[in-house]
Amino acid sequence: MAGTVPGCRRHGIVTQRYVEFHYCGNMESIQAALAFAALGQATRLELMRALLSAGPNGLPAGSIASQLGVPSSTLSFHLRALEQAGLVQATRQGRLLLYAPRIAALRALFAILAEACCAGDPGRCGDLARLLPPTTPEDTAMVPPAFNVLFLCTRNSARSIMAEAILAGLQGGRFRAFSAGSAPAPEGPLPEVLAQLRSLGHDVAALRSKSWDEFTAPDAPRMDFVIALCDTLNLQACPDFEGTHVSAAWPLPDPAKFTGSATERATLLNELYAALHRRLSIFASLPFESLDRMALKARIDELAQPLAAGARA
Repeated sequence: MAGTVPGCRRHGIVTQRYVEFHYCGNMESIQAALAFAALGQATRLELMRALLSAGPNGLPAGSIASQLGVPSSTLSFHLRALEQAGLVQATRQGRLLLYAPRIAALRALFAILAEACCAGDPGRCGDLARLLPPTTPEDTAMVPPAFNVLFLCTRNSARSIMAEAILAGLQGGRFRAFSAGSAPAPEGPLPEVLAQLRSLGHDVAALRSKSWDEFTAPDAPRMDFVIALCDTLNLQACPDFEGTHVSAAWPLPDPAKFTGSATERATLLNELYAALHRRLSIFASLPFESLDRMALKARIDELAQPLAAGARA
């Protein structure tokens, strides 16, 4: 690990692989020049803009290549140049390698220009330096990527709504939960389902019945997992959710078809909620980073059989 040059103020991150920024003499100029040179190419500039837009969760190389319209081999060359300049970092998530911008390093780089602007006279340069105040060194690890999970059922009024609410409350934001249906209920989610979720502390304000077509649009979020919760979907042509990592089916009974007294319906809803909560708790605790796609799909498929899933948890 590189050391700090005596008498210098340091910005950014220090590792064996990346540029370290020092605020002093020629060292500052050389290191800043290397980083600016890495950005001084049109594809790399667009690449950095794409990564900054995605934020700290990062993007896989395939998504970046598709977004920029460049071959994978060309993208790898540019990513390597930005990594060597200390402006991009990569982390492995399962079989994917995700890339994200090193925000502290970028701030440090541009602060080199802003710090000495007009000798610090705000009357002449508008106090440009304040646009990029010093920050503490960022952690070398990326923020663990959040997984997008889409739950499907025909009317998107009960099971998938429950699953969306349950997963959204698990694992401190590690998952982004969505739900949709092939023929969404015009009247929206079942009132008794919303009442149950509300009583259990779930935020139901944003829950609504919607078509799965919303998730096939070009600007729709890419789904890492798509899980169908009813049998009837097996007889339908499911859309191609581009980029989906794993799909699965967990058939569960439809609350809209429940019969009986109010007490019996409440009991059945509670049992359905408990079954979903149990499966999703196991799902959320899976070692995503250490399982390849086939192994991960096998573990998720097991959750369709609660006894088998419980044996592996």
